[in-house]
Amino acid sequence: MKNYIFLGSSVTYGSAAGGHSFVDMLAEKHQIGCIKEAVSGTTLVDNGPNSYVQRMILNLDKKMECEQFICQLSTNDATQGMPLGVASVSKKLEDFDTSTIIGAMEYIICYAAVTWQCPVTFYTNTYYDSENYQQMVDLLYQLKDKWNIGIIDLWNDEKMRNVQKDKYDRYMADVIHPTELGYREWWMPKFETFFDFKKKFNKENN
Repeated sequence: MKNYIFLGSSVTYGSAAGGHSFVDMLAEKHQIGCIKEAVSGTTLVDNGPNSYVQRMILNLDKKMECEQFICQLSTNDATQGMPLGVASVSKKLEDFDTSTIIGAMEYIICYAAVTWQCPVTFYTNTYYDSENYQQMVDLLYQLKDKWNIGIIDLWNDEKMRNVQKDKYDRYMADVIHPTELGYREWWMPKFETFFDFKKKFNKENN
């Protein structure tokens, strides 16, 4: 079985849903292999042993078969005011400045593509009031064409931005973290549509 690798922090983990995020729900519903490498409070920027970069290198099996590599655009980098940096003209792993957000993103994309030879996709949070995170979303689109990455853009999704307040209050524990209901009813369908799980599931069972 080829795996879907999810690299992230508290939103990928499901910290406001008892550790049961959309990743677990996708695995259960579609019977796919999901590797959830998620630690709350961590950053894309490589600032310690729990950073996205370090956990990707040290904790993920380099020899596993991978269908997709999916990375969370971490809100922690925005909250902690990590430096944005600038995109590199290079595509060599050793040339990226992982002490910056965009450098860490490029390192993750390059490492995943080389190591597992699979498509790489980033997903964003839903909208909340953060200029820093808006800048990170903009950076993500700067990298889209260079690396041919996928983007599950919940941030700019008009329907998600305009959700009724009573639903939002049930879907989100706070402006960043979904509840279990929020994952199941609000977030997971976006991932199912992006990866076309319904079509894949039907093909495999016909």
